[in-house]
Amino acid sequence: MSAIKTYPLRLPRSLKETVERLSREDGTSINQFVATAVAEKVSALRTAKFFEDRKARADFKAFDKIMRRRRGKPPREGDEMPR
Repeated sequence: MSAIKTYPLRLPRSLKETVERLSREDGTSINQFVATAVAEKVSALRTAKFFEDRKARADFKAFDKIMRRRRGKPPREGDEMPR
């Protein structure tokens, strides 16, 4: 991070109490806990966007063609398709 900005955050009392408890259990400050929670949410949203973009570019006909191939080795034990 090149610059740190402050942001006054208003939380409902019950949520703030939960954050205080969880951050204590986690051994982190409330600030670090909230920053990590925000980073996790941003990561989840970016990951969802990544897979949406990949799905939009998917070539399902090519996928089906590859999956119908008869060549190759059989699945290893534990990799079989469920019945």
